[in-house]
Parts: sequence; C-alpha cells; structure tokens
Amino acid sequence: MALGWKLHGDGKRLTPGEVVKPDERLSWPRTAGIGAQHVIAMFGATFVFPLLMGLDANLAVMMSGVATIIFLLVVQGRVPSYVGSSASFVGAVVAIRAGGGDSATVTGALLVVGVVLAAAGLAIHLLGVRIIHRVFPPVVTGGVVMLIGFGMAYVAADNYWPRDPWVALLTMVATLVFVGLFRGFVGRIGVLLGLVFGFALSYVWDLVGGKIATPDASGATTERYRVDLSKVAEADWFGLPELHGPAFEVSAVVLVLPVVIALIAENVGHVKAVGEMTRTDVDAYMGRAVLADGVGTVVATSVGGPATTTYAENIGVMAATRVYSTAAYYIAAVIAILFGLCPKFGALIAATPDGVLGGVTTILYGMIGLLGARIWMENKVDLAEPVNLLPTGAGIICAIGPVAFPVTDTFALSGIALGTIVLLAGYHLLHLARPRREA
Repeated sequence: MALGWKLHGDGKRLTPGEVVKPDERLSWPRTAGIGAQHVIAMFGATFVFPLLMGLDANLAVMMSGVATIIFLLVVQGRVPSYVGSSASFVGAVVAIRAGGGDSATVTGALLVVGVVLAAAGLAIHLLGVRIIHRVFPPVVTGGVVMLIGFGMAYVAADNYWPRDPWVALLTMVATLVFVGLFRGFVGRIGVLLGLVFGFALSYVWDLVGGKIATPDASGATTERYRVDLSKVAEADWFGLPELHGPAFEVSAVVLVLPVVIALIAENVGHVKAVGEMTRTDVDAYMGRAVLADGVGTVVATSVGGPATTTYAENIGVMAATRVYSTAAYYIAAVIAILFGLCPKFGALIAATPDGVLGGVTTILYGMIGLLGARIWMENKVDLAEPVNLLPTGAGIICAIGPVAFPVTDTFALSGIALGTIVLLAGYHLLHLARPRREA
C-alpha cells in the first residue's frame, strides 16, 4: 500500500486502546489537522540545523517534504515517518567550512553519504536486518550517537554563545521550561517555542538597548543589531529557494562519512519504535527505510539542501495521537513544500540571532549526546567490559577535543570523523582479539 487508505470507524474518534493504522485514516479534515501538527513538530529541527550548517533553511523545509514523499513511496506506506534535516552532520560541516569549504562542497559530501546510506539500505534489505546488529551493536551505535552530540559542543560554546551570552542564556532557560515542564503538544514543539521566545527577546532588546558589541568571524568587535529584518522586507512572497549543485572533495567526504553509522542506527531505532506502537512486525521494511533515507538525502543535496533522517519528534506526535496514518504524512509533506516556496519565510528564518542559536544548540547537542546513553541503557550495555569501555571512551574524547590526526600535509582526520573510526575499529579489533588473548 503506497496510496489509498481505509476510513477508520466513523472517521471522527478513537475508542480506548484503538489506533489508526498506517493504511487507515480519519476524516480528511481531521487528517489534514494532524498533518499540520506533524509540520509544526518537525519544524524547529528542520530549519535550525540548516542554519547551523550555513545552508538555505527554506530549501531544507521544501526538500524535507519531497524526501518524506520519497520515503513513504519506497517503504510502500508501511512505516509512517517524517524525514527532515539531520543534526548529525552539523559538527562535520562546521569543520568543512572552517577548512575553506563552501556550500557546494558541503552538499557534495552529504550527497556521497546519501549514496552510501542507500547502498547500506539495499544490503540490509537483501541480507536481512541481522547484519546491522553484527556490524553496529548497541555499544557502537550508542557511542557514535553520543560522540556526535558532544562533539558539536564547541559549535555552541565557541561560535554562538560568545556573541550574545545573555540572550543565549535566557533562550536556553526558556527552551528548558517549554520542553521540560509542558506536556503534550506544547512540550513537543518546545524547541520551536524557545526559538520564538529568543527571537522576540532579541527584537525587544534591540528596541530598548540599541546595538550590541559582538565579535565577528575574524574576532574583531563590531556593533550591530541582534535582529536584522531588512532581507525579509526585500524577499518575495512566492518563488523557488536558491538552488545550487554539489562539488566533491575527498577531504570533505571523509569528514562526514562516519555519520552514516549514526544515521543507520537512528533509522533502525525509529522503525522499531513505529513497529512497537503500531503492533506490527516491520523488520522486513528496515532495509527499505534506510534505502529511502539515502535516496531522499541524494535528492535533497543534489539541489543544495541538507541530508535527511527520520524524525523522533513526529514519532512522538503519533504516540500522543495514536494516529499512524501515512495520509497525514503526505499532507505534512505537501505543506512543507508550500512553505519552502515562500522566500519571505526563508528570509525570516535566516534572521535568527546568534544568541538564540547559542541557547538552543546547547540543549540540542546535549540531548543528542545523551540519546547515546539511552541506547546503552535500553540494551543493557556493560561498560565495565574493557572491549566496550576502552574504544568508546577514546572515541568520545577524540570527538569532544576535537583531536586531530594528520593524514597528509593538507588533510587531517579530526573530531567526529576520527572518534567514529576509533570507536568502530577499536571495538571490532578488540572483540576479534579477545578470544585469542583469553585462550
């Protein structure tokens, strides 16, 4: 089933214990409302991460809709999921730009990741899901997720927070309140609400206090307003986002390629979560889901957008509503595409102040890192075992440092890329050597 849904009951309500399955739907007005809610749930992350990577957030929102439709078609409507901008690449992309790479270089590297991810999905589909658990056991996937989150800490600490510490602090506190104290729908869009709060705070502070002295990219101090809406006024209401083709550099590809491990782990976890909630066995579609994510990433990056991944935020919406209809996701995808065709909206997103991004990213990066710990806890990973503890600890420190290892005179492995290689290779080498050592 890719398109076509049965009406669930009278299309208006659910009785206790019932769920709307992927091939079912409520009435179209109710389905449209749930689709709009999915857009809001994914919105904060989908436009924040492109901003952090220096990519067009408007294009990212539009391509998230395109990638979601691709995903639903490839999985034949069996796995309801929204596909949006991935946080996992932020640290590596910052490193690429620090080395002189431009947006074309960034999207070229991400496109290669999409190809590798699609190939991995095809292999999983053909060989079975067990291959995933052998190559990426929970200790490895949890460790990679953790080092990706903590390895991006310097982006918030060095790039955003120093430019407006008070706004960063107050935005962080507001986001913590929205996400941590509110339940239901408000809590799920807490990051977005935190961004709105920080934006409004910055605007009011400009009106009351005037310009702020802040360091620019070169370290020189300049005076400027926190919020600059001049480009919003100049932007059109309707039009295509700015598209560009990819460029390929080996050094950039090597920096982002280890993130494939995290994306596979993320997809597998999300698919299993959906299977548990819908009370169906979706293991047969695990490979299709990874393949679909890879294809969506290739399509998005080929025109200048960011890499994509399945979204936990939207899984949360499904858990709360008990509506797993893929019809709602198709509607959400169409709404996202329409948002992407509004340049004025994209200009408003791009005007997000640095202090606001500093406050939000501090929370997001920490959350990503601790998701790795959650993977360990759920799978009862024994960190007292040296083959688990040693490579994991070394890999995380390499990412947080960030530690750099020069490969040639002009290229070095560092940060997340080096940490992932140390963790994955170290775990499997120690695991292979242990029987001989203990014999």
